[in-house]
Amino acid sequence: MKKIGFIDYFLDEWHAEKYPGWIERASRGSMKVAYAYGKSNMEGKLSNADWSEKKGIQLLDSIEAVVEQSDYLVVLSPDHPEYHEELSLIPLGSGKPTYIDKTFARNRAAALRMFELADKHGTPMYSTSALRFASEYIGLEKQGIESICSLGPGQFENYSIHQVEPIVSLMGTDVKRVMWTGTANTPALLIGYADGRQATINQYGWECPFSMALSYEAGSSKFLKIESDFFGSFIENLIGFFETSKTPVPQAETIAIATILEFGMKAAKTPYQWLELP
Repeated sequence: MKKIGFIDYFLDEWHAEKYPGWIERASRGSMKVAYAYGKSNMEGKLSNADWSEKKGIQLLDSIEAVVEQSDYLVVLSPDHPEYHEELSLIPLGSGKPTYIDKTFARNRAAALRMFELADKHGTPMYSTSALRFASEYIGLEKQGIESICSLGPGQFENYSIHQVEPIVSLMGTDVKRVMWTGTANTPALLIGYADGRQATINQYGWECPFSMALSYEAGSSKFLKIESDFFGSFIENLIGFFETSKTPVPQAETIAIATILEFGMKAAKTPYQWLELP
């Protein structure tokens, strides 16, 4: 059995709660989350020690210990990505397959540093939103997409990744500028491509389902409501990555996504003005 190590800001969170069971079932018992490390205890949450005892996962006292004893590594902290670079330094220098949860990096500079570190040490690494693997997106014709309108829930800071990632996977990385068009309660970002193509993300609260409208240059259109088990598909993808060390998400896409998210936050301070991307 291959052993997986979790590295997190604090362990009593939804991804750390769900991933162990999903991984063990999807791998048919060939992989198991065996070790965990939490940087902090969070008020109102189980302590890292109590969480580990409840889950039957051995809590270790350092990232180094988790990295040393694990075959594969998962850096979590899904809602606190500002800690990803810090938590990833030792894993990315280990040469062991490492998955870093969404959102990969808070800015483009951090994303570039993390990839450079992984490349230097030959560490297979990727990051993704689980929404990338929704079956509704699989097999879509990418050629000729002129415009996308994406709807979804949540706040821009930690949930826009779930809409930006599918857009970039479908339309590519040649994004040149962004413009904030949202309100205080309904975040919205216009994404402009170098050739004039555009995409919008709109967030309309927690009851808003993930959905997407696509328009093609030829005049056709599609509307998708995301209802598939995208987390199940993501876990299958993660297992495949651990087995093969082949990264399933292009590095250029992850860097482009980090750049869009960083400049989207900046654009919110100057609504209705284009902000050029590096």
